[in-house]
Amino acid sequence: MRQTIADLERQFFEETEADRLRREALVRHAEKRARRRELDRVHRHGKLRFAGLCLVLFATAALVTVAMFETLYVVMG
Repeated sequence: MRQTIADLERQFFEETEADRLRREALVRHAEKRARRRELDRVHRHGKLRFAGLCLVLFATAALVTVAMFETLYVVMG
């Protein structure tokens, strides 16, 4: 089977086009994966910040309540 130069050139161009499309798809996939990781990290940090905020609010409420009753005890007693 003999192939002409035109056939070889056509195959070469088809392969280069397929390689280019494959590379572009890999880049898109990598960018999408990186964005997903970034969103997951932001979401995880947001959860931790919210939990810290709740903990600080509850601790503040408890301390204020204790201080209020101790002050009331000193004033009344």
